[in-house]
Amino acid sequence: MSVFSKVFGTHSDHELKRIQPIVKKIESYRDEMVALSDDELKARTPEFKKRLAEGETLDDLLPEAYAVVREAARRVLGMEHFHVQLLGGVILHQGRIAEMRTGEGKTLVCTLPAYLNALEGKGVCVVTVNDYLAHRDAEWMGGVHRFLGLTVGCVLQGMNPDERRAAYNCDITYITNNELGFDYLRDNMVIYKEQLVQRGLHYCIIDEVDSVLIDEARTPLIISGQSGKSTKIYEVCDILAKQLQQGEASGEMTKMTAIMGEEIKETGDFIVNEKDKIVTLTEQGVKKAEEFFHIDNLSDANNLEIQHGIDLALRANYLMHKDQDYVVKDDQVLIVDDFTGRIMPGRRYSDGLHQAIEAKEHVKVKQESKTLATITFQNFFNKFDKKCGMTGTAATEEQEFRDIYGMDVVTIPTNKPIARIDYNDAVFKTKKEKYHAVVEAVKEAHAKRQPVLVGTITIDVSEHISKMLSREGIEHNVLNAKFHEKEAEIIAQAGRAGAVTIATNMAGRGTDIKLDDEARAAGGLKIIGTDSCAAVQAVREIRASPGSTFPWRMISCVCSALRS
Repeated sequence: MSVFSKVFGTHSDHELKRIQPIVKKIESYRDEMVALSDDELKARTPEFKKRLAEGETLDDLLPEAYAVVREAARRVLGMEHFHVQLLGGVILHQGRIAEMRTGEGKTLVCTLPAYLNALEGKGVCVVTVNDYLAHRDAEWMGGVHRFLGLTVGCVLQGMNPDERRAAYNCDITYITNNELGFDYLRDNMVIYKEQLVQRGLHYCIIDEVDSVLIDEARTPLIISGQSGKSTKIYEVCDILAKQLQQGEASGEMTKMTAIMGEEIKETGDFIVNEKDKIVTLTEQGVKKAEEFFHIDNLSDANNLEIQHGIDLALRANYLMHKDQDYVVKDDQVLIVDDFTGRIMPGRRYSDGLHQAIEAKEHVKVKQESKTLATITFQNFFNKFDKKCGMTGTAATEEQEFRDIYGMDVVTIPTNKPIARIDYNDAVFKTKKEKYHAVVEAVKEAHAKRQPVLVGTITIDVSEHISKMLSREGIEHNVLNAKFHEKEAEIIAQAGRAGAVTIATNMAGRGTDIKLDDEARAAGGLKIIGTDSCAAVQAVREIRASPGSTFPWRMISCVCSALRS
């Protein structure tokens, strides 16, 4: 924090000060709401709708409406919004981003603006990052809204258009960002109005807003159709790629080396540039390709398809790594999301790369597709009349949120002081030493029944550490893209005394980890990050129960290992 901010206060400090009178007014209604019977509390919903129709605004209704939701949550869920959660609820209604620390109960916060904005009858979308959370929140938090007389829907993968239409027609709809975007694309492809499933993009509340609007902002949602192009070329080029030998170059060809006339010596049949993700054939490799395809000149314009096929086959074999960039499951190549570590069903690499990987892995090569409709999350969410979001980490991207989406970030203070202890990174000379240190740290914690969560970046690393722990006789659970169906179940059990969980950075975003008494007494949950980003993700994505104060212990066991 700068000296200026310390003296004059931050943007968040000023905004929270402006909102405090609204929150105090909400809290002033508590005794009045507690005194109401269930029927009287439910009757406030039609009363609010009537007042809206008579000219009052949502801002006019906010204090009373939030007080009604707060009391309904106390009766239905046994949870009453804290002061800081009411602050977050006001920020969300204003179309801004509420940054709330891990474990502060963001899920409960969104019940406030969702109810208030649903009173307009134009629909509210609560956007989550996976189907499990969408279904869980629709049942769990949706109970508050149903108690107050609103309808709640949930859109999940595999639903037919009629089921989707019914869910969108509810007052509040819980849905993932992918399903919401793809439904928009499909609606733009239908012929008749009756085939539309969505009813307009009015107001959305985005959970983990930094992941959706920043990390995946430029990720295109694509609806494709089949092209008539043969897939045989991918299989043939893969055979060639596996026969070629990787070589090295004595230097990098640049403008300066070309001016100076320096000769770059190359060995082998192709050179791999991991930094720029490029694979190029050497002169020797070109000759082998020409012999393989029985052609005179690979560079001839008539051989462009062969050139492209060879390039894709080399990229698939030497730049795309199994269990890191993709997994093979049920005779299919499934992409693993770089940001979350989750499988992205239905998505395929473009321009033939996916077919090249299928040929590499000897699964059925599907026909190359052609794009019928596409949109990025950035363009899609800007189509909403009003949007807001919540996350534990948004302040660092505030300028991007302002420039691209016109949204500012307000940091909400925690309800109670942070109990987590953050340790300094430990850096090791080699990966072998690093993983040995991780296993030793797990053994030490496991011996005293302290639950441990080990965060990794890739599937390979998670499985490597799993084997090391197995050799030590330590029982553990592994969560990565191969076992994503069990995600919530595995993460929910990670707080039991003696539990050891290894997870990629997909781990349980939004899933509560609840400690038992023995685990609490042993020191709380210990998080070991095998990479600096794994540690950040582990703390950022795994959260405690709303409002809880149990201790978390974290050791960021290494920025990536240094080369020896």
